[in-house]
Amino acid sequence: MLTDVLTGWTAETLGGLTLLAGAAAWGWLRPRRTQTTPGATPATETARLVRTYTLLGARAADGQPVHWPSSRPAGVRITWTGPAGKREQFELTDAVLADGTYAAEPVSVYPKRGAV
Repeated sequence: MLTDVLTGWTAETLGGLTLLAGAAAWGWLRPRRTQTTPGATPATETARLVRTYTLLGARAADGQPVHWPSSRPAGVRITWTGPAGKREQFELTDAVLADGTYAAEPVSVYPKRGAV
């Protein structure tokens, strides 16, 4: 009877250790994958920084300059609706102003292409 207990215990222990060793070897040999958190930017895309642009020539209702946060690159045109409801387009630039913000120039001051 004691022989049957020891024989069964030894077989179960050796079987368990074999499964444990197999699982450890599989975990060590499998290809590694980089874990990303939800919402993280993949390595193939470049993360854009949010810049604060000052809309040149535009004033808010209180008379202060208008600041526009954006992650869009320079050269993109945005539309701003002023306090009087007037819509105006601005082009984002890479020019840094004295206060550390970037300049957004009004498009209306430039002639249209091909008009000259």
